[in-house]
Amino acid sequence: MAKKKTNESKHEFSNTKEALNHQVANFTVLWTKLHNYHWYVKGSNFFSLHTKFEELYNSSSEYVDELAERLLAIGGEPVATMKESLKESCIKEGKYNLSAEEMVKDLTKDFEKLSKELIKSKTLAEEANDDRTADLFIGINTEIEKNNWMLKSFLGNDVE
Repeated sequence: MAKKKTNESKHEFSNTKEALNHQVANFTVLWTKLHNYHWYVKGSNFFSLHTKFEELYNSSSEYVDELAERLLAIGGEPVATMKESLKESCIKEGKYNLSAEEMVKDLTKDFEKLSKELIKSKTLAEEANDDRTADLFIGINTEIEKNNWMLKSFLGNDVE
């Protein structure tokens, strides 16, 4: 399994397999966090956020499967437990008792981290002449950027 790096926002990978495995971990933790927020969101924006969080956790689930299957196809071993995922991921678990706005702000920060890492991972895959993995990273990052823009728009671009 890939080793945890010391700086959560500056993961460096020596190969494409490590980058893929790290993203499996990220999206596994994000999937759980989004469920937390989906279940515990309250307030006047409940209906819109409850629906959006469900959409996002469904997408995260698809990403986990796509990333893990790509990793297996190139001879890697994806993390497959929450313990491994929490150790490897730059995404932290969701917290209880957050306001709807705090949940959205937290997710925008996570999406910023993911986007930066996906760009680095794409470059690594390209350098390894692994266009299929690079394309996978590009596609996921395109969706992350779009959803982050939507979440920031929800906040009125009031993001720290």
